[in-house]
Amino acid sequence: MTTQTVEYIRYRIPEDRSAEFLSAYTRASALLAAAPQCVDFELARCEEDFEHYVLRITWTSTEDHMEGFRKSDLFPDFLAEIRPYIPSIQEMRHYKPTTVRGTGSAVPTLYDWAGGAEAFARLTSVFYDKVRADDLLAPVFAGLAPDHAEHVALWLAEVFGGPAAYSEIQGGHGHMVAKHMGRGITEPQRRRWVNLIQDAADEAGLPADAEFRSAFLAYVEWGTRLAVYFSGPDAKPPAEQPVPKWTWGSAPPYQG
Repeated sequence: MTTQTVEYIRYRIPEDRSAEFLSAYTRASALLAAAPQCVDFELARCEEDFEHYVLRITWTSTEDHMEGFRKSDLFPDFLAEIRPYIPSIQEMRHYKPTTVRGTGSAVPTLYDWAGGAEAFARLTSVFYDKVRADDLLAPVFAGLAPDHAEHVALWLAEVFGGPAAYSEIQGGHGHMVAKHMGRGITEPQRRRWVNLIQDAADEAGLPADAEFRSAFLAYVEWGTRLAVYFSGPDAKPPAEQPVPKWTWGSAPPYQG
């Protein structure tokens, strides 16, 4: 369970002091960015009443904030910047995130951004053509079933937010892991796999946007490293689990 805490600091700053307030927090933000206890932060200004501001800071824990950051060498300089505005604070409290969270329909899934089922079918078709012609990977995938590329397309589609077709047809995470047990995948083979699927993504016309490709590559790195582990001699099959879901800016927990 996460120990992160969110601190909210609400200010009421007269408009004639807003410029200096924002300037002070711009300087202070560099100290927050340098603090290992700080996960992220954001200062927002009210649209209806410009005098109201809310500073949100996510800390690794309340204790890390109070005993770590506030007793660090960074805090005196941070405090010096914001001290003039302390009397303007209306609330300063820590909040623990709840399980109620999500994204709205304005944020597309990676599956939708990729182009849906057809995009992943193109991707795996191009990719496995490359695999069969690759001297390093061809032996690993010798004897592939005719529908292997199709099943991997379903897997990737579900991982990136598409229909649960892989789960319905093949099973969950354990089924995919079982296909790697005992194969002894090497690090050079893993890296070649990563490189080839990126090349295949280019040829299959998947989005080239930096945001999409960084999320796509993050999953590929995570998934292939797990594949190497589970293919090793000491790996133990995991308990049956659902297919992991890959979303913007987050990774699923380790599934061991």
